[in-house]
Amino acid sequence: MHKTLILVDVQNVYYTCRQAYQRNFNYNAFWQQIQQCSHIEKAFAYAIARNDTKQREFQNILRAIGFDVKLKPFIQRSDGSAKGDWDVGITVDALEHASDVDEVVLVSGDGDFDILVNALKRRGKTVTVYGVPSLTAESLQKAASHYVAIDAALLL
Repeated sequence: MHKTLILVDVQNVYYTCRQAYQRNFNYNAFWQQIQQCSHIEKAFAYAIARNDTKQREFQNILRAIGFDVKLKPFIQRSDGSAKGDWDVGITVDALEHASDVDEVVLVSGDGDFDILVNALKRRGKTVTVYGVPSLTAESLQKAASHYVAIDAALLL
């Protein structure tokens, strides 16, 4: 079995699944799907810390599945907009841990990650991207070694 690193952009997968399907991503089904064909070396879920009870319960569920949950504070700007993306953190972790694995699985539709995917592939890594088809950047789908559409089998 090959060794796998999982990187989940929690905010991206939450909002894209809600927008496209009005449903939530099934982290348990996803974990089981990956585990069938690989050994999960490390798994990170990147989320925003809003410090409410439902969010803490969700984060504990992710930890129970096997994810290392990384949190960044939710920042509300004075103009009402919010800041809270993990792009740099995901990229740093991917590059830091890639040497320990054969495959990197990225769950995100964010086209900014196409640069990361290409860098990982140049290092000889297989990169599988999971995303909602209608909301995953075409550049990211094309950059991936394998693209897996999030569909009913991976939804609650």
